[in-house]
Amino acid sequence: MGFKRIVITIRNFLFSNVNKQFLVFVFFLFLSGIFWLVLTLNETYEKEVKIPAQVTAIPKSVVLTSVPVDTVRVTIRDKGWVMMVYLYTNRLGTIRIPFKAYDHGRGTGFVATADLKRMVEQRLELSSRVTAVKPDHLEFSYNNGECRRVPVRWAGRVIPDQLYFISHVEYLPDSVDIYASPEKLDSIRAVYTEALNFVNFRDTLTVDCRLAHIPDVKVVPDKVRVRFHTDVLTEETISNVPIQCLNLPKGKVLRTFPRYAKVHFVAGVSRIRTLRAEDFKVVADYREITQNHNEKCNLYLHEVPYGVSRAILDTKQVDYLIEEE
Repeated sequence: MGFKRIVITIRNFLFSNVNKQFLVFVFFLFLSGIFWLVLTLNETYEKEVKIPAQVTAIPKSVVLTSVPVDTVRVTIRDKGWVMMVYLYTNRLGTIRIPFKAYDHGRGTGFVATADLKRMVEQRLELSSRVTAVKPDHLEFSYNNGECRRVPVRWAGRVIPDQLYFISHVEYLPDSVDIYASPEKLDSIRAVYTEALNFVNFRDTLTVDCRLAHIPDVKVVPDKVRVRFHTDVLTEETISNVPIQCLNLPKGKVLRTFPRYAKVHFVAGVSRIRTLRAEDFKVVADYREITQNHNEKCNLYLHEVPYGVSRAILDTKQVDYLIEEE
């Protein structure tokens, strides 16, 4: 009973005089929209269409070292309904470029404008016209599998917080394989990351990044993980660094007073724990002493261990005595 009442209510609503007029209006509005669409699609349009491109049938011994253009942008002129098919379906497919047909030898391949346009026109309706092709040609480079393994290095701006410094940089992987011409293989010593930009960090920073593109060079893998380890900068002093003598002739002995030097420096806390006095080298020059005949001899900080910065001597001149053995 309730269902019949609902049906009767809906029927009376739809077929009332007011709703009949509304339905007629909607019908003619829909009909006019169809006519407008037909007239619009019958107009001639010029649109740019993107078509994927791919080098195919590459021999197993060949490695493409360039990054070939993977999309061709084609400007096509035709009726609107044809352009709709090109724009919103996969009607044009992928342009496949046979490797052997366009291999010019000496590690390069080239697809001329006329060939590229012909490949596009083969996919079009007879009524369609190509008015522009970008790029106007395609190039690719390759080698026959020659490669070289080179280290990875970071590039850019990576600066920790004021009281910290980068104590160690870790790369995963730490080296990559590069494929290129023999001349480029000989000239490349390292592959760098894309420019990094990180500042004011304290804890270990881990970054997943791409490697910078090098023209006509294929890098495997092309992504790496770089880990920047940080440490706290601390001022420290190390004593009992033995004073050595340079250019000392046989039969001579240089005695300095005191016999040991003191070095002030800045380093990370973890690095300080591993340092010894023997890691520093403080010297006096016998030739300089004999030439100047001063009462005191000059001291020089000749060697400083890795990870130490701003190292200076506590005393730069000491008393000395030259003896015969």
